[in-house]
Amino acid sequence: MDFFFQSDIALACLLGLLIGSFLNVVIHRLPQIMEQQWDAECAQHLAAKAGSAYVPAPPSITLSRPRSRCPHCGHAIRWFENIPVLSWLLLRGKCKQCSQRISVRYPLVEIATAALFAWCIARWGFTPAGWAWCGFSAALLTLALIDWDTTFLPDDITLPLVWAGLVAAALGWTGIALNSAVWGAVAGYLSLWSIYWLFKLLTGKEGMGYGDFKLFAALGAWFGWQALVPIILMASVIGAIIGIAMKLRSNLREGGYIPFGPFLAGAGFTAMFFGAENILLTLLHALGL
Repeated sequence: MDFFFQSDIALACLLGLLIGSFLNVVIHRLPQIMEQQWDAECAQHLAAKAGSAYVPAPPSITLSRPRSRCPHCGHAIRWFENIPVLSWLLLRGKCKQCSQRISVRYPLVEIATAALFAWCIARWGFTPAGWAWCGFSAALLTLALIDWDTTFLPDDITLPLVWAGLVAAALGWTGIALNSAVWGAVAGYLSLWSIYWLFKLLTGKEGMGYGDFKLFAALGAWFGWQALVPIILMASVIGAIIGIAMKLRSNLREGGYIPFGPFLAGAGFTAMFFGAENILLTLLHALGL
């Protein structure tokens, strides 16, 4: 039994490394693909207003094309230079062609994905539930990093994550009753939507984006409506700590904003690891309540 358990964990780690390598591509390219689509839509709109024919150009970038290249010299990365973690270590974190640094984030994303997959399989077993939570983890990690880099939370990930949570609840994979998951998605979206409009009416400014509503709805679908308050409290605490630290180190971006999505994702991981009810108890204890 121990042998099969260890084999399952090893397989999950291996798959996590491979998926993590793909997530690096998604994190880097999906925002570019979105901007490419927006440019095409604007060009189509302007052509329609001018009464001229619009001939769409083929997409210059997809998740599979062109091949991965060094951003500094354009060197096409060969398969043996793209082995998760190992290639980065053998290349000493540098491009083989131009010797420019390759970000350490690439192997860290691969290692984090492998660790998350291993934890999910260890917790839920080599079962549909275990792999569902692996998918949840991969999506949440991808969203957190895309939002941190670009302030985008792509619908291509947030909306499937909402539906996946509802389907997983219906199939009994999350241990959440379907009605709790449905109301979690509804309440998650409407709560941040209401805060957004209240803040905008009072200040005339936008305090967050619609992607945050959808991500919170997805967390509600996966954890149920009962988890929404602990999750938003934990996200706020994480955001406050990181925001203060960045301000003290003068690392805030121009305008002083910080995307909220990574903190929602961090709270989602905390709920997955420890349970939403334990988050609330820990926060109340820390506040002396």
